[in-house]
Parts: sequence; C-alpha cells; structure tokens
Amino acid sequence: MKFAYRFSNLLGAVYRQGNLSFSKDGNAVVSPVGNRISVFDLKNNTSETLPISTTKNITCVALSPGGNLAIVVDEDGAALLVSLVTRAVLHHFHFHKPVSSIRFSPDGRKFVVTKENVALMYHAPGKQREFNAFVLDKSYYGPYDETTCIDWTDDSKCFVVGSKDMSTWVFGAERWANLIYYSLGGHKDVIVGCFFEKDSLDLYTVSQDGTLCVWESDTELDGLVLKKREDKPKTPEDDDEEDEGEEARIEGEEGEVIRGKAKAPKEKTKNVRYKQRSKHFFNKEGDFNNLTAAAYHKPTHILVTGFASGIFHLHELPEFNLIHSLSISDQRIHSVAINSSGDWIGFGCSGMGQLLVWEWQSESYVFKQQGHFNNMASLAYSPDGQYIATGGDDGKVKVWNTNSGLCFVTFTEHTSSITNVTFTSSGFVIVSASLDGTVRAFDLHRYRNFRTFTSPRPAQFSSLAVDVSGELVSAGAQDSFEIFLWSMQTGRLLEVLGGHEGPVSCLCFSPVQSILASASWDRTIRLWDMLDSWQVKETLHLTSDALSVTYRPDGQELAVATLNGEISFWNPQTASQTGSIAGRHDLETGRKETDKVTAKQTAKGKSFTSLCYSADGESILAGGQSKFVCIYNIKEQMLMKKFEISCNLSFDAMEEFLDRRKMTEFGSLALVDEGAGDGDGVNISLPGVRKGDMSSRHFKPEIRVSSLRFSPTGRSWSATTTEGLLVYSLDGSMVFDPYDLDLDVTPASIRKQLRLQEWVSAIVLAFRLNEKALKQEVLETVPHKQIPVVCGSLPDIYVEKLLGFVAACLEKSGHLQFYMTWAQSLLMLHGQKLKNRSGSILPTLQALQKSIQRHYDNLSKLCDFNMFNIRYAEALSKQRGLKRAAEEDKEEEEYEEEDEEMSEKMSEASLEAADMIL
Repeated sequence: MKFAYRFSNLLGAVYRQGNLSFSKDGNAVVSPVGNRISVFDLKNNTSETLPISTTKNITCVALSPGGNLAIVVDEDGAALLVSLVTRAVLHHFHFHKPVSSIRFSPDGRKFVVTKENVALMYHAPGKQREFNAFVLDKSYYGPYDETTCIDWTDDSKCFVVGSKDMSTWVFGAERWANLIYYSLGGHKDVIVGCFFEKDSLDLYTVSQDGTLCVWESDTELDGLVLKKREDKPKTPEDDDEEDEGEEARIEGEEGEVIRGKAKAPKEKTKNVRYKQRSKHFFNKEGDFNNLTAAAYHKPTHILVTGFASGIFHLHELPEFNLIHSLSISDQRIHSVAINSSGDWIGFGCSGMGQLLVWEWQSESYVFKQQGHFNNMASLAYSPDGQYIATGGDDGKVKVWNTNSGLCFVTFTEHTSSITNVTFTSSGFVIVSASLDGTVRAFDLHRYRNFRTFTSPRPAQFSSLAVDVSGELVSAGAQDSFEIFLWSMQTGRLLEVLGGHEGPVSCLCFSPVQSILASASWDRTIRLWDMLDSWQVKETLHLTSDALSVTYRPDGQELAVATLNGEISFWNPQTASQTGSIAGRHDLETGRKETDKVTAKQTAKGKSFTSLCYSADGESILAGGQSKFVCIYNIKEQMLMKKFEISCNLSFDAMEEFLDRRKMTEFGSLALVDEGAGDGDGVNISLPGVRKGDMSSRHFKPEIRVSSLRFSPTGRSWSATTTEGLLVYSLDGSMVFDPYDLDLDVTPASIRKQLRLQEWVSAIVLAFRLNEKALKQEVLETVPHKQIPVVCGSLPDIYVEKLLGFVAACLEKSGHLQFYMTWAQSLLMLHGQKLKNRSGSILPTLQALQKSIQRHYDNLSKLCDFNMFNIRYAEALSKQRGLKRAAEEDKEEEEYEEEDEEMSEKMSEASLEAADMIL
C-alpha cells in the first residue's frame, strides 16, 4: 500500500504570484501557488490543490466562461490546458516567450494572449477532441513595448490591449470595416488596466501613476460593419504591405497578421472614433502613488484599484465617486479580481503570501489566509490527525485543519525563527522551540501562550521533545551543547543535562518509557532515564555526526540519520545496532547554478536531515537537501519508492546538469542580471546562504525537505519543503490489493450471497476481493436491525479490516447513524479482543476518532445555528405578538372612546328632544 501514496494537497502557502480568478458561480477563488493551482471554496470553507504542475512558477491563469477549462501559463511561456471537471491536463503548448496576460472571450470561442508587444488570438478548444487544441487565428501588432492587460467587449466583437509604452490599442476580433485598430494615448505611465463599459465600446484606462481616463466612442457595438473581401489586382503598395505582414508572422505559427500603424487606415466607411470624456487622479494628496492592480465589474460599474502601499479604493464609474478606501496589508497588492455577482473582491499580495476576499457592501472579510512568507522549518500532527502545526523562519506557529486545508489560528509570540514544533498527547497544547531563546506552550482552547520556558543563560534552541504524559518538556541548545528540562505544570526548570561535546541536533522521547534520546554532532546518541535522576542509561557510538533520531511507534527500535548519508537502526534495550541503510545515492541532489563542481561530487556531502516511522512501524520516511523523499522497508533494508516533491525549475538545485545553452565564455546566463529596474535584481546570493539572501533584491531558493511526519491514522504523510507543506494521501482507487483471493471470489458470487441474505458470508467475500465500491455496496445492503447480529458472528480476522473500512467510509459518507451503528457494534462485541491488539490497530482507531470528531464539529455548528435561528424566530414572534396585542388594546380603547362619544351624543340628543317636548 505504500506505493499508493499520491499528492493530495498543498498547505502553508495560499498565493505566490500571478492573477487571481473567480469561478463561474463566484463561490470559489483560483489562486496560483508556485507551479501549482489551488482552489479555495469560499462557501464550504475548504481548499484543494489540483494534481497538475508546470515546470516553472505560474504567472497567468485564464478560466473559460463556462468554468470547465483553464489555461495556465508559467514564466517561460509553457501553457497547460486543464479540465476543472476531471482535474486532468488536456493539452500542452509553448508560446516560446513570457506571457503577460491571457483572456477568454465572453462567448468562449476565442482567447487572446499577450507576449512582448504582440497580441495573439487563438480559437478556443471546443467540446470535441482535437489534434491541436490551440489554433492561431490572428496576430495583432501595434504597441512598441510589452503588453500588460486585456479586456473584451460583452459580445466578443472587439478587445483592448494596454501596454508599457503608455498606449492602449483597440482591435477588432473580426475584419470590421470601420474598426481594425485604434490607438489611445493620454497617459504618462504604464497601463495597468483597460476595461470596456457594459454593452458598449466606451473605455476606461488606468495607469501606474494613478490616472484614470474615460474614453467615449461615437459608435455602438451594433454599428460595427463586417468588411467585404474583394478580389482586385495587386499594386506595388499591396506587395510591400504583404511583405511586411510576412515578416511580422511568428515562425512556426499560422494566422492572419494585423498591423497597427501611426497613420489611419484608408477606408470609405466612417471609422470608429474615440474622444476623452474626462480624466481623474487617484493621488491628489500624494498618498497613493504606484497603482499596481485594477479590476472592473461591468454590471455594477465598480472599479477596484490596489496600490503598492497595501491600500485599495472602490470607485463608481463614470462619475468617479469614492465608495470606500481601506488598507488591507503593508505589502504591495499584486492582483485584484471581482466575482460574477460583484459582491466579493479578491486580493493577492505576493510579498507576504496573503490571499484576502473582501465583501465591500458589509465591509467584512469573507476569507483571509496567509502562509509562512519564509521557509517552513518543522511540522507536527495532532494525536487524532485532524490538525497540523507548522513553524517557520518568520517566527510564526500556524495550525492547519487537514480536512479543510486552511489555517485557523496563528501564534506570533516568537521573535525569531521556529526550529521545532510538537503536540502534547492530549492534542490541545502545542509546544514550540525558537532561536530567540524561548520554548513556548500554546493552548488550543483559548488560543493563547500560557507557558514560556527559558534557560538560565541565553541559548538558541534547535531541538524539542515532549514526553508521553505531556509533563516534561526538553529542548537542546546548539551553542552550549546542553539539554534543558522543564515542568509543563509549573514552568520551572527541572534539570540541565550536560555531557554532549557538540550541538544537540535532535531529541526524541520513547513512546512507552520515560527515556529521552538525544542526537549530537559529537557522533553519539545518549539515552537519558527520566525516572533515575536523569542519568545516562546508554551511549550509542556512531561513525559520523548524528543529525536526526526517532523512535518506532512501539518504542522497540531507534533510527538515526548521520552526516555520511546512512540510516542506522538500534535496539534501545541492548544498545546494539540491528541494521543500516546507505541512502546517499538515493538523494540524487541537483547542481546549483553557482556551484563549481558537479552534482555527483556535491552528493557526497549530502545526507538525510529528517526521519519518520510509518504508523505501523514497517517503513521509514527520509528526506534532506534534495527534491526526493525516500521510503524504505526496514525489514528488507531496501528502497521501496522515491517521491519527487517538486518539478519546479524556478527553484535552485533542481537539475543534475546545468543547461549548456545558457553557458557562455563569461559564465552562466542564469547569473546575469536581466532586470530592467522594475524590482527584480541580481539573483546571486552570499556564500553559504541556502534559505534566501535578504541582502539581495531577488533570490532563487534552494529545494529541500526540512521536516517529515506520518499521520497517526496511517493514511497520509506530510513534508515541509521550500514549496510549502505537501500532503500525500493513500489513494485506494489506484490499488487492487485482494486478500485470500480464490476462483470463487467474484462480484457475481458476492451479490448472490446478498440475494440469499447471507450477510456475513457476503461481507467476508467482499473483503477477500477487497474492492472498495463492492464493500460499500455489501455493507449498505445489510438491514439496520441485523448489524449487531452480523458483527457478533464475524470472524476475528475481518473485524479489524471492517473497522478500518467503516472509519474510512464515515469520513465522507452522509449515512452517519448507519456507520456509527457499525462502529459501535464492532467495538462493543469485540472490544476485549481489540484491546489485546491495541498497538497494531491504533492507527485504525485514530482514523475512526478523527472521522467522528469531524462530524461532531460539523453537527454541533449546524445545531447551534438552528438553535439560534429558532430563538430568533421565537423572539420575533413574541415581539409581533406584543405588537399585535398593543394594537388590539389600542383598537379597543378607540372603540370604547367611540362608544362613549356615541352615548354622550345620544344623551345630548335625548335631552334636546325632551326640552323640545316640554
């Protein structure tokens, strides 16, 4: 089953660079994260990373109007056509140059790509399969500098392109007689956004210096006339124009070439004309210079602009009325997007890795997430596998929900890099160690830092461990070579353990005994007895510096990673070595662009820096300064599989050999500063810097794995890497793994047993065939009243398998009571037998607990919501009842007053009549 692990989600990063996009219904936002695409469902509050990746960081994403297709383009111009329904790559294409923007037409039949100073219009792929999905239709020339943005008219007849040469060009998607191209000026800086008005050719253009120009057209969209093709003899002028067109064609591409020229085209028909209606400025006070992003929502006429200072403005056009202005970040806003209804606005800030969705009418956040804006150093799973805690070089501790993939709390008390994080056995306390000289404990009930542990003398803590009871906290110092022990309850320092002659690289408590294992650069592993006055119980001598140490889940074995690239296994009771694995050659490190030696020579100095046992203790995960994570079988001492965590060439040390096409007599072209002064500078870091040189304006991070952890449920494992927090999960659909298969075990025989109502026999046969869909069909066919009877007569060997399957089904199924009845019956009838094998079935029980806890949380929220609604309705009805009663009382008073008036009038009338009679 270890071969069935596959990438399932990317946590720890929500946005890197590129443009944000909303889905068709407006309830999900699509965000580029490095060379992957993440989809954040704002309605259900979940995230998903698509199982696709490009070779470099993504810069442009375009969604089709139907919401089924996406075109993803990376820094080099390599494009992928992706189906958002099947999550599969449909087509590969290369534009050969960096692409600045890409946009589908509203009718979905065309899309325009801008690269350098040319706009290319392609036929969009249809529903039928085609050999070439991208067919070039026309090439549009006009701007003299790089193009920056695109927008289409609502009927897909025309599109507009903005450029760095401060001009805006309107092009016809067809050969219109009165509009082939039109150039607009009026700006003194780079065009950031250009937008058509709804059902009109009227235009808005926004430039980087904070200027908005409103352009009015003298022609409606219905006034565009299609040009008639006439066959006439060629003139010398026509031949010259044809030659120019041939030169303008891009090599290897077919399509019509349309050139914009300085002089107006000679046409008999009255051409479309534009005039500048008004001009507005955002930075009247000089506060908001450098406009960086803009988006326009046509139905509501709302313009959103983002600035380098982290401020955004909402204006209503064409009157340019300011709706509101807000500062959402202290970093530059890189991308702005508005959803289809116009209620939600998405902002992406690449400097801090922030993704925000703002509801402007209620002035509240719909979504607010930020990853670690520097490298992640460590991770830890909660005991039930529901949460992951991560610590980064930015000094923050973040807690992520594994079901939703979102961060729900961030602790910022540390003032320097986090080196290690861990959960206590209760699952409600996170302990973190930092280079700021403190170890802090955080409470997940009240979300506060309730303990801070410090040493008598300032020390930088590089390792951390908490014992099984959660009472003892230990941390190793990298400068004083000492280990410090504190009490969690009192916060007092209990003991300082000395003896190591080098920095303490790793600490690990035994899961079954009060024994602490410490690894050091002095080539020893020391086992400290916590019950016997903290004395050294055993000392294990190694052949090289120890970098990582970990216990097997049952505490009967110890794994150590050393500097020479080996993993050695030890028996902690006898202090004897039981095996070793030479894994240096499995790392396969790449060559950095600044390296003077080959990758093969560099690999001799590489080693594993992180180890982790699987939940069953049969395998071990190992990772280090490489793009590979290796999984080894301990018993056979052999490599089972290598996981390539990234194929992103935007990271350093990804390829084994340098690209000879970039090598010149002056050195590698990759080290040449090609920036034009727009923020990207040289990418040569200082010697020895791996995490990114803060003194340089731009750096290329090196790919590496800093921490690995298996989930306690055994169904997933995670790695903190340069790319982010990668989660790999078991995929049951990829594996056919029958148990005790025979010729008689077929789907037909299983369904025959179901028709005969032989429930136990059908379940046994289904688990022998071990096909998920069939097992679910058999279980859900069993009547609810028969579940306890079936569980009682089930063979012992299938009880554990059935319990694990129930736990997996309960996680995603809506039949809560049905599967809860299965789980309750199995635990009640076979509890004692399962207790005797508690060590082996612990991952299954933890998976069951995780599923039940998830449903409990969701149901409790739903019940609370319903209860509050009922209370509100009750209070409302009482209020209306009181109001109705008050109205009735008022009416009665009015009736009484009327009766009194009538009686008075009658008495007066009777008196008058009596007077007259008298």
